[in-house]
Amino acid sequence: MREFDYQRASDVAGAVALLGADPDTRFLGGGTNLVDLMKSGVERPVRLVDIRELPLDEIESTPDGGLRIGATVTNGDLAAHPEIRRRYPALAQAVLAGASGQLRNMATVGGNLLQRTRCGYFTDVTKPCNKRVPGSGCPAIEGEHHNHAILGASGHCVAVHPSDMAVALAAFDAVVHFHTAHGPGELPLTDFYLPVGDTPHRETALLPGTLITHVTLPPAPVAARSRYRKVRERASYAFAIGSLAAALDVRDGVVQDARLAFGAVASRPWRAGAAERVLIGAPADAGTYAAAADAELAAARPLPHNGYKVELIRNLVVAVLSELAEEDAR
Repeated sequence: MREFDYQRASDVAGAVALLGADPDTRFLGGGTNLVDLMKSGVERPVRLVDIRELPLDEIESTPDGGLRIGATVTNGDLAAHPEIRRRYPALAQAVLAGASGQLRNMATVGGNLLQRTRCGYFTDVTKPCNKRVPGSGCPAIEGEHHNHAILGASGHCVAVHPSDMAVALAAFDAVVHFHTAHGPGELPLTDFYLPVGDTPHRETALLPGTLITHVTLPPAPVAARSRYRKVRERASYAFAIGSLAAALDVRDGVVQDARLAFGAVASRPWRAGAAERVLIGAPADAGTYAAAADAELAAARPLPHNGYKVELIRNLVVAVLSELAEEDAR
């Protein structure tokens, strides 16, 4: 690791000014991803701006009945918060599935949203990678890709986004709020992450020098009946090979509302809009759930060694929605 400068921000405007002064400056929250990337040489900042003491660590109700989650709220505090557990249980479950307790106590909400892919070619600086060095190639396409994307990939990158938390946030229409040198702004989470296209090194729509300040969740009664299910290669702490955040409202045997988002299948959390459209107004049964999954997965373009993810996600959708419908019927 090369030498770097360290400064502690005292307010949001000052933090943004420090970052804007040098493109090789990075914000430091919990450091659970950034410091790893610095050790491997992927990230080489000349300065770290510590934002952990900024007043961005609260979870509060909003006037419209939603929630406001500060960017420096730790993942541990997020998962334990009673209103998160009551109103958005899938979010609490996703965070608890995402890392060890030690990491959750350090990692922050803003940092979780900005974490980089865990693709082995990206983290190995001896290998080419379009995400790390634009134009150098994507060896994963012909190489090791069993846990790579089946949706929304391109010939330039097939890596997946590693966050569990962001999958649940995508399902519930979260909005990311930020601050730049020109003032505050916001983006729906569905617009926050950019499609891969031919610029995989551009992962979010944030401009350089931008600080995430908080995330808002709009009121969503259906979210109280939600679940996050993660499939991984071992029961202990591991990244997903497929995951699902789902919420379902069933009345008189008919789906009234549904929210679905897939994880570990694309470069960003994948909101399953086509599946939701099939579900709403249809009978709440396994046939409908399978048809909804098939509608979303029709766009899947698996590589030679990750086609199993299509059936995995289909089975997850049917199993989790069936469980939620049974709970609604009690």
